[in-house]
Amino acid sequence: MKTAICLALLTATLISCNDKKDLTIFPAGCELKTGDIVFRRGGGISSHAVMMADRNGRYSHVGIVVDSAGKKMIVHAVPDEPDFEGDPDRVKMETPEKFFSPINANAGEVKRLKGDTIIPLKAAEYAMQTYRRNTLFDHDYDDSDTTKMYCCELVEFAYAKAGLTLAGTERHDISLPGMKKIRCMLPSDICNNKSLKKIIAF
Repeated sequence: MKTAICLALLTATLISCNDKKDLTIFPAGCELKTGDIVFRRGGGISSHAVMMADRNGRYSHVGIVVDSAGKKMIVHAVPDEPDFEGDPDRVKMETPEKFFSPINANAGEVKRLKGDTIIPLKAAEYAMQTYRRNTLFDHDYDDSDTTKMYCCELVEFAYAKAGLTLAGTERHDISLPGMKKIRCMLPSDICNNKSLKKIIAF
């Protein structure tokens, strides 16, 4: 009897874990376009630190939508989200559902460049090139060095290469947990650009 109860509890736990793994806050039916910019806010320590520093913002992380063999994916630079043991912090490509997993996101938004169809496509291609060259995450948050990148740097770099600066020239002095003071862009510098229009917030 006890064995049967333990097996039942174990099965329920495994099913529950698998269900959570498959969950996403990304809205069903939301159609992304290549070059769209996606934002999320998480519940972790780093996310809270970014939110505390970013007084003008609602999000702590940003990525860009690309087309990978006809499927919309999100390229983003992120620390502390390994896909396997020994996986370095790097620029990753993930499905929208995984990018907006409740493990990493409790709110999100999709924005799109107003009126232009060429710049977003070019920006997405530059983002894909950055992903394909196995670019590591920039723990120094130094956007003058593009051999490594952090999330805002990646999106700004891709759009600037395509002909449009989104974040401008302002940089912020912030302190993240366990780090010295850094000077960097913040998600709001991109999100609040008036060239972008909101597609959906969730």
